[in-house]
Amino acid sequence: MNLSIQGMIDDVLAPKTKRKRSGKFGPSSFGKCYRAQYWNRKDEPASNPIDARVLRVFKAGNLFHDFVQQTIISKFPDTQTEVVVDVDEDIFGYADLVNSVEVADIKSQHSRAFHYMAKCKDIGKDKYPNWLQVMYYAIALKKAAARLVFISKDDLMIQEYQFKVDNYWKGEVANELKTLRMWWEKQELPPAEPRAYGGKECQYCSWANLCKQGG
Repeated sequence: MNLSIQGMIDDVLAPKTKRKRSGKFGPSSFGKCYRAQYWNRKDEPASNPIDARVLRVFKAGNLFHDFVQQTIISKFPDTQTEVVVDVDEDIFGYADLVNSVEVADIKSQHSRAFHYMAKCKDIGKDKYPNWLQVMYYAIALKKAAARLVFISKDDLMIQEYQFKVDNYWKGEVANELKTLRMWWEKQELPPAEPRAYGGKECQYCSWANLCKQGG
């Protein structure tokens, strides 16, 4: 073999073509920095491209996600997966799992973060961006509830939480959309404001260096 196994894996995972953007806001970014969401919709070239390690982390997460998703479908075959949600002219995304009552989203984590989360006293606050995403889908698809399913990638332990689609979450989603649309209509760059990952969002941002250049 001319390449190491690690090299072969990294080569397989490396993007071969540029991903085509929808030109809309994506619910998977809700609750994160408005500037990052603005640039994402603009399809601004990344100043901090995803590296090989992060691509491997994403792939590992996808493997666990797909296993849990297929397990759920095998028990509940009426569950729809990857449901296109395109009811708003400026929002586009895919709902993970949809049944007659709720929308569910599967998230994988390393075990330390997973078990730390178990001690959380307010999962709505702690996982606020995730809730905005799944709540948007539940509202758009007219479902009564939203569920988050978390997987520990070390041992396949599961934690799941469900909230009803109530006035609080409807208001939070509406506020997110209102702010995003305000900046987009102005065609003005929003201020840098890390909102996710306990304020550490900048460490994972695809435009961190570009952002620093602008202050």
